Amino acid sequence: MKVSLYFEKANLVRLAIAAVLAGALFFRIGFPFWVLPGFLGLYFLIKSLKIGLSNRFSWLWTGLLLVSGSIFTAYHIQYLLLDAELRARISSSKMTLNVLCCFAVFLVVQAFTNSAGLTCGIAHVGLMLLAGVNYFVYLFRGNEFIFSDIKSAQTGLSVAGNYEFVLDARAGYVILISALYVALMRKFCVSFGRRIPMAMLVISLAVFCGLYVGKETKYVVTETWEQKGSYRNGYVLNFLLSIRDSFVAEPEGYSAEAIAELEQQYGNGESQDVQEASGVHSGGAGKSEPTIIVVMSESYADLGVVGDFQANTDPTPFYDSLRENTIKGYAISSVFGAKTPNSEWEFLTGNSMAFLPSGSVVYQQYISDRPTSIVSDLKNTGYTCVAMHPYYKTGWSRNSVYPDMGFDEMHFMEDFDQTKLLREYITDRELYEKIIGRYERRANNEKLFIMSISMQNHGGYTEKYANFQETVRMPGTYFPDVNQYLSLLRESDDALEYLISYFEDVEEPVEIVFFGDHQPSLSSSFYPHLNGKGLSGLTLAELQALYTVPFFIWTNYESEAQEGELTSLNYLSTLALERAGISLPPYNRFLADMREVVPAMNARAYFSKAEGRYRHFEDASGEDAVWLEKYKMLQYNNMFDGKGKSSLFFPYIKELS
Repeated sequence: MKVSLYFEKANLVRLAIAAVLAGALFFRIGFPFWVLPGFLGLYFLIKSLKIGLSNRFSWLWTGLLLVSGSIFTAYHIQYLLLDAELRARISSSKMTLNVLCCFAVFLVVQAFTNSAGLTCGIAHVGLMLLAGVNYFVYLFRGNEFIFSDIKSAQTGLSVAGNYEFVLDARAGYVILISALYVALMRKFCVSFGRRIPMAMLVISLAVFCGLYVGKETKYVVTETWEQKGSYRNGYVLNFLLSIRDSFVAEPEGYSAEAIAELEQQYGNGESQDVQEASGVHSGGAGKSEPTIIVVMSESYADLGVVGDFQANTDPTPFYDSLRENTIKGYAISSVFGAKTPNSEWEFLTGNSMAFLPSGSVVYQQYISDRPTSIVSDLKNTGYTCVAMHPYYKTGWSRNSVYPDMGFDEMHFMEDFDQTKLLREYITDRELYEKIIGRYERRANNEKLFIMSISMQNHGGYTEKYANFQETVRMPGTYFPDVNQYLSLLRESDDALEYLISYFEDVEEPVEIVFFGDHQPSLSSSFYPHLNGKGLSGLTLAELQALYTVPFFIWTNYESEAQEGELTSLNYLSTLALERAGISLPPYNRFLADMREVVPAMNARAYFSKAEGRYRHFEDASGEDAVWLEKYKMLQYNNMFDGKGKSSLFFPYIKELS
């Protein structure tokens, strides 16, 4: 390799252009002044370099440039997207996989350019542009940009003018360093006379890298909450995982004929006898089309289903006392400790996480722009549908999903009294007061559906707060997070009593559906105390106990009382419609029939009524397997068969005439 310096007037022109652009960046961002002359000096130096490489060592130079470029780009992306504290959290093994992902991209580009220097420039700029898109998407909505967001790119571009594109100093450094890198790579002119063999080799290497990364990430899930994708997986790897998870395979036996057969069965109302047999389809006392209020309570759980424990007082005395006009029991959720929207989605749509890749978040990966749900079904019967969540509207993309769901109104954190906090979250009591206020403002004969998601009990539970006092404790043990959590449950119980007490005195029919979204994530040292084992080495039934949450459906009018029900969140909206005396749509009729055979299921397993125990899906047989196969086909038709979606099972909101 020969390196020399030379001068040509054209470099002064290039330097002047670079100075203008760097100056504009300086005035836009305001990084330290010394960066500007430092960048211009290095840029001019690089432009004045002349690098000669021997063609005899083309393979060596190409390999060195592509490997070093991949490493540089992978780390440069992490530097752009994360601060130092979060960058330190990614493991070396995950970072190596990110480098391999970048290397595969470099290899593919090399197959087309046949020039190592040009390859490094193009591949680096392309990957940095992807990271730049993520930089701004996170800035605007608080979640990372993944492959499934591409389908909503047109919508995003249409509202882009409403946002201010702001760069911080770190982003400015990234732009300047990238400019220096690309300028340097242009000095390396390495090519091959026999282009086709080279292209075949680099493509083969890229495929090998892809297969290796795929093997190593078989059980790694796409992260979509805030910046978890970047500091848990690394951004490039996380984006590629989101591509992998975007393609859900067609179920075995799936066909238009199979869907048509189900349409024929449920299109004529034959399974309506499920409602007749329930004894609650007419509201018990002739009530119909009541106001329906749903409360998905953050981290609300009964730890007693996991194991025995003692506290100085009952954390949920009011909940425990509910009997009259109440169906009550436990539901299994598909999530533990996090990913609340999956529980919300299972309830609203009747679909199950069982048929989606592990770790998925539907609202950010698979939601369509015309999703059939209890919202669209109730709107088609004349209900006004209201969503309430006392937290950020951008959380889990709810501000994008809710309008597509068909909600007429959306109330987020800014619509609540933000002085009414417990710890740092808006209280359940404030949420319930908002629900009552909206009920009192309803128009004459307005049929109202309110879907609310609380925030009060959100983890973690280790910090101390001046506005929160612990009232429930476990004597003889020291688990401060458990004591805080149990005390929060007591606050929730008091608020729940306030909500039910109000609607007990209301004359118009009201139904309240209440359930926890998932169990809390508590100290790992607590679980051996609770179940004698901890979180590992559990039987399937013991593991499912960690995914079990309480639920009830209460009415302020006479209805049959039931207790000890076992179900799952995907069935709850069907139970709510049955209890309200609302005629079930075909998909809910299917779910009601299926629940007679498979009464509960989540992402991990299902409960077999015939065998009286939990079973893994791959072990399903007989009638269990038949129903699960039908369910999987219907859900696939709903979510992924754009052209063949059943209009019977999955209609959207009717156009107003």
